[in-house]
Amino acid sequence: MGKGYLVLESGEIFEGEIIGNSQEVIGEVVFNTSMTGYQEMITDPSYAGQILVFCYPLIGNYGVNPFDSESTKPHVAGVIIGDVCLNPSHYQANQSFSAQLEQAGVSGLTGVDTRALVQIIRKHGTLRGIVTPHLLSEIEIDYRWQQPNVKQLLSKCWVQEVSTKEWITYEHSGPHVALIDYGYKKSILDALLQAECKVTVLPYDVTYAELLTLQPDGVLFSNGPGDPMSLKAMFGEIKKITEAFPSMGICLGHQLIALAHGAKTTKLTYGHRGGNHPVKEIFTGKVRMTSQNHGYVVLDESINKAKFEITYRNVNDGSIEGLQHKHLPIQTVQFHPEAHPGPSDTDYLFMNFIQQLTQVGEMKYAIK
Repeated sequence: MGKGYLVLESGEIFEGEIIGNSQEVIGEVVFNTSMTGYQEMITDPSYAGQILVFCYPLIGNYGVNPFDSESTKPHVAGVIIGDVCLNPSHYQANQSFSAQLEQAGVSGLTGVDTRALVQIIRKHGTLRGIVTPHLLSEIEIDYRWQQPNVKQLLSKCWVQEVSTKEWITYEHSGPHVALIDYGYKKSILDALLQAECKVTVLPYDVTYAELLTLQPDGVLFSNGPGDPMSLKAMFGEIKKITEAFPSMGICLGHQLIALAHGAKTTKLTYGHRGGNHPVKEIFTGKVRMTSQNHGYVVLDESINKAKFEITYRNVNDGSIEGLQHKHLPIQTVQFHPEAHPGPSDTDYLFMNFIQQLTQVGEMKYAIK
């Protein structure tokens, strides 16, 4: 392993050793506090365009297996870790973490002081960074930041790159769920299929008219990467879909439904990413531990309280973690009920949604 460097736009430079691909990459630098689940994280499409810093110091100790990936390939732009394990030990492992990065063409650094790096991100907020095998001069660094593609990095619509381009149906005997793919995690699809739902995965730009031809029992708006405002052109379609079908939004899907109904979003200083985020259920007062991965939240004062009620709040910062329409069958959560990786405290939300769709399906059958 040769030397490599992480250059932050705030001016700091961290030295480490290159793992994976040695190609120079630029991305938004974010951190995740989870102690396990590195394979799920790097294959989560929500990390598209981002350089992921692992807070847990040792990564790769149980290797990589054929079962736990959240998509067909890693989507991170790069990874930064404290210490990489080159000789993993687990009976299901079929390759090492660094081998997976190299195979996927993902650049990374090991041997980095990630505690100091996370403190800088918490101080300045989310930053852009460059992972490079070369020690760049000040002139070279300035040149990188001035490139048009770098300036547009944070406003890019990453959903267009990770969403499916075709309709894909998974047959089953239960209610029919239309899963709108903004960058969905495989564990969401698995949770629906395990509940015997028929699932049709649809592109992010599916229209209300197209959904009418499918006639699903309900619609699930998935997680995904980037700023929800990059999909502003779809707000009208999303509003019509949610007014016509029982709907559930997860993470980015939660934000998009809120925006489509007149709310506003804002970017968090450094986001919520990890498997240990406490969320309070407003109706019961119970606190659930949740898995989260997002950089934007719905603004409290922008919610139309005559139409929506807040169902969950983040215990740490009080931000909105869930919404429910007062008259329509619409529910949204900012966290991931299916976990993977993380706690499964809120997987009952899937069961509630599916039970609702089962009742809808029975009513449609009775009408016929």
